[in-house]
Amino acid sequence: MKKLLMLCFLLLCSITVLFAEETAESIMKGAPSKITIETIGTRAKMEIQRNGTTMAELLVDQYSVQKENDHRTFLEIKAPANVKGTRFLMIAKDGVTDQRIYLPSLGKVRRITGESEGTESFLGTDFSYNDMSYLQRDSSLDMYKLLREEEYGGTLCYVIEGIPKDTKSEYSKTNVWVEKNTKHLVKIAFYDRKNVLVKIMEMSNYETTQGVDTPRVTKMTTLATNTSTTINIIKMQYNMNIPDKIFTPRYLEQGR
Repeated sequence: MKKLLMLCFLLLCSITVLFAEETAESIMKGAPSKITIETIGTRAKMEIQRNGTTMAELLVDQYSVQKENDHRTFLEIKAPANVKGTRFLMIAKDGVTDQRIYLPSLGKVRRITGESEGTESFLGTDFSYNDMSYLQRDSSLDMYKLLREEEYGGTLCYVIEGIPKDTKSEYSKTNVWVEKNTKHLVKIAFYDRKNVLVKIMEMSNYETTQGVDTPRVTKMTTLATNTSTTINIIKMQYNMNIPDKIFTPRYLEQGR
């Protein structure tokens, strides 16, 4: 299943599809949507909570382009003032991922490298830098097994186990809940290398946008810290015209 991005990393997974044969691989790979999605633009509010108390809110604009073996994502923080102007660029091309972030407080671009940096939190959220690249991965990079069917949120779901072929992955496996009737992706459980459940992502409030079923709310919870980050989509558009210059180091640094 190809995915566009962290904030949007889940949007394409939510497309309603039909399957001739229900196998773990066919469910995860899905089928073409009614429209061909090449670009997406969103504005979202990210709410960061600890023990149920809101600690911070971020207003984020995001632009993504998906082509064969070439996925690009650009994020910019629009509010609050103390992190406004922070920009993030990720380019995943031919199996290689390049991540860079511009921090106004430093006035320069920093490249995210190595396993240790990849596990760092993205701007204090429950998403790590690795999460942002992991969730764009192609389905061919994982091995899938249909574990069972069970109810989640009052709806019967498939539960599918995904194990990365790359043993260096931050996560040893993921368990994915997919609604049986709608094929909506509603939950992902992430397990660390010791096979301990560490994070849970939940997708809800699906609405049809330009013919595509899209979750308007995505919540990532980190179990050890009892923190969560909830992404509420304010507005979005598929197949919008996005200038190529947005996905360049110069634009990342200058914002123009």
